[in-house]
Amino acid sequence: MVSGSGIMSKRVVVDARHHMLGRLSSIVAKELLSGQNVVVVRCEEIALSGGLVRQKMKYLRFLRKRMNTKPSHGPIHFRAPSKIFWRTVRGMIPHKTKRGAAALARLKVYEGVPPPYDKVKRMVVPDALKVLRLQKGHKYCLLGRLSKEVGWNHYDTIRELEEKRKERSKVAYERKKQIARLRVKAEKVAEEKLGSQLDILAAVKY
Repeated sequence: MVSGSGIMSKRVVVDARHHMLGRLSSIVAKELLSGQNVVVVRCEEIALSGGLVRQKMKYLRFLRKRMNTKPSHGPIHFRAPSKIFWRTVRGMIPHKTKRGAAALARLKVYEGVPPPYDKVKRMVVPDALKVLRLQKGHKYCLLGRLSKEVGWNHYDTIRELEEKRKERSKVAYERKKQIARLRVKAEKVAEEKLGSQLDILAAVKY
């Protein structure tokens, strides 16, 4: 995200699919504090180590923590995967200071891949990927599934929208490949037509 020279890109879009929750959060928090704008998509596909039953028990214990006299004062228990991830990042940032509040304002989180991010290059974070960080055979669960178990009602809606998006992406990719093939074919035809004139053009080519 931040290059060795310290030059930052305008905005980094991270595809959170199969990244470990804590590791991704810590890396994103560090980037936000250094001034990077970060957008995290597909939060429902974030992985947590430990099976679904264990994670659900932990979350239900967390839901019982509240202020006795006025529960609306906090703590606030988010059910949506994007908000759970946002809260995890918030815990790694001094969000009550001006610097921390400004850093947290640079973060955007979404379930699925909404426009315009469906047409933007998305990054992964190798240091947080499940395949590289979770030992083989260890149990894990996805944040979207956990959220559904504890009261998030949009799990099926997001799945349907994602399937539609993938279909559109597939069509667009096939079209892109077809255009690339036609371009190569057109270049070959042009070379055959030009023939000996190519040597003259080579001298003035960039």
